[in-house]
Amino acid sequence: MASTSAHAEAVHIGDWNETPSLLFSTELPTDGTVTVHTLQAPGQGGWLAGPSGETKANLDSGPVQENVIPGIQPPPEGDLIPEPIAGFHVTPKYYTWFQETLGHTAAAGLMAFTGSGKATARHLTDRQGYKRFDGFEHAASTSVQDISHELLGNTYAGTDHVFRLNGPRVEAFSGVDASLFRLLSEGSAEEYRAIVHATRHTRPLLAWDEKWGGPVSVHADGSVLASRLLPGQRQARR
Repeated sequence: MASTSAHAEAVHIGDWNETPSLLFSTELPTDGTVTVHTLQAPGQGGWLAGPSGETKANLDSGPVQENVIPGIQPPPEGDLIPEPIAGFHVTPKYYTWFQETLGHTAAAGLMAFTGSGKATARHLTDRQGYKRFDGFEHAASTSVQDISHELLGNTYAGTDHVFRLNGPRVEAFSGVDASLFRLLSEGSAEEYRAIVHATRHTRPLLAWDEKWGGPVSVHADGSVLASRLLPGQRQARR
């Protein structure tokens, strides 16, 4: 956690000494309560507004691997240019790239949740592990997008795993709304984001699905996690 905190604090977004979004850190003391520290930048919305005339971010384009030199450069002090501070600085010049990278990374995480290597690779650069996911998807792989289920009246594409929970065997299914999965697997991330944003208040759902035979949790991003005892387990326990 200390290492993660150091990495987060070493990322600077925007012009020198400006924070265009909400930053926070959390204390987990050995005694007492959990404390959350927040820093809110002035302004509204928290959007990264690129310089005038800059191309708008387009998530439907492929991910771009930039080679940004590490270091946070303080402004000149007269004729003196201070030494860069250790860290990573996302200047306004790279706002478009940064937004696209974050969008593609989120899409890749969602596709990995379904077990689809090819759909995951589409949203990654070589440095992020493109080659790790861009391979033949075989049914013997640890996690393969090879199945779909109808849950709470909607169809989801994803993968399932079977494990033992205190003896009985349990099936866990992780996936994404089938229509949204098709969009991301085809690279239509902009349309995916528009749909998810429009349905963000109606999609989250946690309920018991009688047909499935277990609890189902649907998130705002269209992902789903469902679990159930394998057929025959209830009878065996009785």
